[in-house]
Amino acid sequence: MNYIYFDNAATTKLDDKVLEEMLPYLKENYGNASAIYKLGKASHIKVEEARERIANIFNAKKDEIYFTAGASESDNLAIKGIAYANKSKGKHIITSKIEHPAVLETCKELEKEGYEVTYLNVDSNGLVSTDELKKEIREDTILITIMYANNEIGTIEPIKEIGAIAKENNIIFHTDATQAVGTIKIDVEDLNIDSMSLSAHKFYGPKGIGALYMRKGVRFNPIINGGHQEKGKRAGTLNTPGIIGMAKALELSYEDLEEKNKKIKELRDYYFEKVKEKIPYIKINGDLEKRLVGNANISFRFIEGEGLLLNLDNKGICASSGSACTSGSLDPSHVLLAIGLPHEIAHGSLRISIGKYNTKEEVDYLIENLVEIVERLRNMSPLYEDFIKEEK
Repeated sequence: MNYIYFDNAATTKLDDKVLEEMLPYLKENYGNASAIYKLGKASHIKVEEARERIANIFNAKKDEIYFTAGASESDNLAIKGIAYANKSKGKHIITSKIEHPAVLETCKELEKEGYEVTYLNVDSNGLVSTDELKKEIREDTILITIMYANNEIGTIEPIKEIGAIAKENNIIFHTDATQAVGTIKIDVEDLNIDSMSLSAHKFYGPKGIGALYMRKGVRFNPIINGGHQEKGKRAGTLNTPGIIGMAKALELSYEDLEEKNKKIKELRDYYFEKVKEKIPYIKINGDLEKRLVGNANISFRFIEGEGLLLNLDNKGICASSGSACTSGSLDPSHVLLAIGLPHEIAHGSLRISIGKYNTKEEVDYLIENLVEIVERLRNMSPLYEDFIKEEK
């Protein structure tokens, strides 16, 4: 079966141009970048070139980029590393209730170690209030960590304002920019970002490689012990082909960005329009304007998201009912609950995330099947039957 892929927020297909650039460093140029012989030095040179290419995209300095295995590790390194290195100044951290589990679970672990964490509420669209943020700042606040854009509902947070508040109060500001990188132009200087996480497989790069931007002068401790790679901040043999692939994928992502975003947004808006037209009793989740162009999260009343996903899968369609990292859980999405959806409606959510390879024909195929599946599942629901009787 040929799959139609609408889960680009979970991971993306590797770009052929990225693979082409990686291949020589998977085969003949396989030297360890830390070795002193020529084969190793050749890898070291390419790694440092990639580091500079990545830094340039974000208006950062080359020595502010650290390579990791992905955004989850980058989040852990940033949050734990900053917390441990700055605990003499205070042990209070501010985050939001809709962060990715890589941030929320890390904060919960720190709470076990005596740190205090404030979890900011969000509004019905998933936006953090900067006024509430200001109220929660204390003398012992050492870190604010707020995601750039939400992975489930696509809402883009007021990052520039948050960065300015953090700077004004001499607090370190970290953002998990995993969903934003490759879709939104990011200038860490302009936005007052001190620390930022990213993962290559979200923008058509390889899996198993990520990066952490950490502004020069920000103190943070390593969380993986071993060798002295990455200036002693992240032990482990460098993933040379992954690093090279990530740099290439980033550059490709920002080529003709406006044109690509325009095409993706048109497909997403077309999807919203047709679903609203053809399927009753739905709710679009997330801010309609301050939103990632490819994200479409809709709750379908009277059905279960898992049943919807399985039926779509039988039709060769890949989608999601929430974050890929929590899809093994039957609990409703913490993000949807945080924006005020009741459990029964949160359970019936479907997230599709449109990418650069998707077409209008694929969206039409999705809509056609969605209409049929939703109708069939609702006809099996006693809640829907009772609702229709009451409506009449």
